[in-house]
Amino acid sequence: MMTFYPDIKLVHVAAAMTSGTLFALRALGLLAGMRWPRAALVRYTSYTIDTVLLTGAMMLLTILPSGMFANGWLATKIAFLFAYIGLGIVAFRPAWTPGKRAILVAGAALCFLQVYGIARAHDPWGWLLWLAR
Repeated sequence: MMTFYPDIKLVHVAAAMTSGTLFALRALGLLAGMRWPRAALVRYTSYTIDTVLLTGAMMLLTILPSGMFANGWLATKIAFLFAYIGLGIVAFRPAWTPGKRAILVAGAALCFLQVYGIARAHDPWGWLLWLAR
């Protein structure tokens, strides 16, 4: 299974960058009062990308040796990934006021940035690790 690692990682990283970019564009459009961020095609595309992202994360979790995650970085990353997706889904519901929506969008964006920082550092502290230096 390790022979598929480079391909799975490439798909996972591409899905992560696509998910973050699409989320940012949709969030900016929604905060600007546009209707297209809630369109069915855009919404289902986002769900599909996030499903690929989570599937890639789970596949990497199962094929990599467990000693690689001894400090808990991957579990923390996956927890932030679920938080990013959850906050993103909630932020796009129509019931929120613009202020509450902006807070949810900011929370999702911070979760995404922390996921990226954890992935780069292979440490559960992510960006905080570099700030402490």
